Amino acid sequence: MIAYRSKAPIFCMAMIALAACGGSEDPETMPTERSEVDMDPKAVELAQRFLLIDTHIDVPYRLNDHPEDIGERTESGDFDFPRAIAGGLDVPFMSIYVPADYQESGGAKDFADEMISMVESIASEHPDKFTMVRSADQAAAMAGTGKIGFAMGIENGAAIEGDLANLKHFFDRGVRYITLTHSENNHICDSSYADERRWNGLSPFGRELVAEMNAIGMLVDISHVSDATAEQVLELTSAPVIASHSSCRHFTPDWERNIGDELIVAVGRNGGVVQINFGSSFLREDAQKQGSAYWAAMGAYVNEHQLDPGSEELAAWNESYWADKTRIYADVSDVADHIDRVVELAGIDHVGIGSDYDGVGDSLPTGLKDVSQYPNLIAELLERGYSEEDIEKICSGNLMRVWREAERIAAGG
Repeated sequence: MIAYRSKAPIFCMAMIALAACGGSEDPETMPTERSEVDMDPKAVELAQRFLLIDTHIDVPYRLNDHPEDIGERTESGDFDFPRAIAGGLDVPFMSIYVPADYQESGGAKDFADEMISMVESIASEHPDKFTMVRSADQAAAMAGTGKIGFAMGIENGAAIEGDLANLKHFFDRGVRYITLTHSENNHICDSSYADERRWNGLSPFGRELVAEMNAIGMLVDISHVSDATAEQVLELTSAPVIASHSSCRHFTPDWERNIGDELIVAVGRNGGVVQINFGSSFLREDAQKQGSAYWAAMGAYVNEHQLDPGSEELAAWNESYWADKTRIYADVSDVADHIDRVVELAGIDHVGIGSDYDGVGDSLPTGLKDVSQYPNLIAELLERGYSEEDIEKICSGNLMRVWREAERIAAGG
């Protein structure tokens, strides 16, 4: 069902609704799925040996809507402890997602604090499985422990509420990156999704915020922001930036949410890293257009009939909409294509993994349906001639370099 406080203004919302309400899959056009059973043994070995960091997993908001014990294998969702261990995942950044409507209603900081407390409580309830991670050294130490280290990033700087003291508050609580905005312009900057731009990039407060983030070692995340915002961040920042869960606009032309070629080159010059999103709409133009068309049609129907998100009438409309349509999924090879593109433009030192698991609904590629399947991506990269050293950089080395550099600059080194 639709939930307006989920990531509604973007394609993942469409895919969540699509998953709930149907849509056909044509077996003749679906790529062959690689299961846990037939994964390449070498790829599995590398996933287990290398430190593996994923910079964007939306577990907290998923659990806020549908509580489950992720210490055990869960019936729903993309992440739980058994599957993460099977996939070789060591450090997921738990996304502290703050919906844009809190910008109007108030309470963004309080909601972020609630989500942080949820992550902390999961770790405290399962000390044999999860622990909190606050530094690059602590992240590095997770490799080979058999435990999962929770790092955190706030998705939507609305939680700062215009007060730099709140930035320090969240840093002290363990947050290590902030996505400056989400689906709408906020008091910090303009969003890539906004039809009209408020600031033409960063606001005056946003400029102060970037400087203060550099000063304390908080990574600046340019996913979701407008091109002008990203360009201004890159001009101002003294530390490398990240795009925590973005793919390449080359494959989805005219969709500003993905990173354009010139910005990818600029991120490389800055020393930063583009963390590739696994959502099909981020990977393939046809999937992106299918989702955009659905969202526009659904929004018009909801507005015309003034429907509640869980209404039977809306469910019936969804079923009717997808009855004669074939779902479009990307494949693990599409993810590798995006990695190739960043490597071509910026070099092997500037790309990593930011899957958006639990944030893109049922739009994940075949071969990468949950956190157990990272080895399938590693296998694809091996087939394309990437060395083990290259793959280790993609799995975590590049992100760790950026993280350590941010810490060094904050320490005055």
